[in-house]
Amino acid sequence: MKDFYEEAISEAGNQLVAPSPEASSTATDVDRKILFRGGALSALASRDFRLLWVGAFVSNTGTWIHNTALLWFVKVLTDSNTWVSVINLANFLPVLLLVLFSGSLADRMDRKRLILLTQVLMMLGAIALGVLTTLGIVSLGAMIALTLLMGAAFAFTFPAWRAIIPDLVPRKDILNGVALDAAQFNLARFAGPALGSLILAVFGVATAFYINAASFLAVIAAVLFIRTSTPGSPTPRSGTMLHIGEGLRYVKRQRWAINLLAVLAFTSFFGMPFIVLLPSLSRDVLGKGSTGYGLLLGFTGLGAALAAPLVTLINRHISEKWIIRLSATIASMFLLVISFSRILWLSLLLSIGLGATYLMISASINTVLQSRVERDMRGRIMSFYILVLQGIFPLGGIVMGYLSDLWSTPTTLLLEGSACLCLSLALLLFPSILRDAVSVT
Repeated sequence: MKDFYEEAISEAGNQLVAPSPEASSTATDVDRKILFRGGALSALASRDFRLLWVGAFVSNTGTWIHNTALLWFVKVLTDSNTWVSVINLANFLPVLLLVLFSGSLADRMDRKRLILLTQVLMMLGAIALGVLTTLGIVSLGAMIALTLLMGAAFAFTFPAWRAIIPDLVPRKDILNGVALDAAQFNLARFAGPALGSLILAVFGVATAFYINAASFLAVIAAVLFIRTSTPGSPTPRSGTMLHIGEGLRYVKRQRWAINLLAVLAFTSFFGMPFIVLLPSLSRDVLGKGSTGYGLLLGFTGLGAALAAPLVTLINRHISEKWIIRLSATIASMFLLVISFSRILWLSLLLSIGLGATYLMISASINTVLQSRVERDMRGRIMSFYILVLQGIFPLGGIVMGYLSDLWSTPTTLLLEGSACLCLSLALLLFPSILRDAVSVT
């Protein structure tokens, strides 16, 4: 049997070789594996995963600075929650339309190359939006068009990004890799809105767009330095549509996968759109303006970042299906309470809880899906996951944004919490829904 060091390095895409100029760096990697082995940061023992993690954190911080500035800018210009949700929809609509194609592409194309191309396109979109804002000629139409362009690039990078993580870490560390990837995203979601609200107040919205453009350089550099090979599978003779159809037929045969995606879809439509209501919650309910909005959005990210390593530790004692059930129940309670809150500090604490519970739900579902399929199917499975998570979320946002304009933000949050409570009760009363929601290690 291969010893631990050789096995861990080979699974990360590296090999132990005879003494060479790289020997010292290999030894350092082995030392890190000893340090992180079995812990809440075990995936960080893999060099290439560390590179991607750091580059992604910088880039995602820029993205959240951009998104915070953009949604607040639209809220100030239009005084409408519906228009805020329209911009949010423009960001994610390409995911709904294109992600099945991008998932197929992520299985057939070199994943590093696909990520590089899409990062460059998103950087150009952020630059264009910054220039138009600086010149004072930006309009709602221009913001929607450029947001759609950046969303299309995002739709093609997301499945490749999710599918590349198991390429960079040992199989036993997949859950930890997924959770830590979510942690960096949500740490960025904590830092980005806080920085974004500060940048808005001091420098203006255009600066936020330029900072986002510059941040893409970090992830581009990280991907260029990754050593692990991520080749695509041979292009199927049947063509792209049949390649996608193969993935759909696979999911159709797996009842456990359908149930997981259905739970995620319900959560994405009724639970996660509370994010779209945060500008209104801060300004119209709590009376705290852009600073309060930045804190609410940032604390949601903080909760998810704190939950990312925690879910790995919890998973040692209870299975993913119970993590999903308990997290869904707790999230519904937080939504119900925040609908009645008129105190900033209480709303911030509830935002932490909501970020944590939704991270646990999505990371657990992601892990079960990835661990139970072969590598050549992983990109397409992730495209279905992303279609449900990121494609349905903005549709729920449109509905909740419209209802909050029609009724009020607290009433809409109360509706969201009540719907999520019904889901949690169904999961607890009918255990067969998640009976097979357990990862295969």
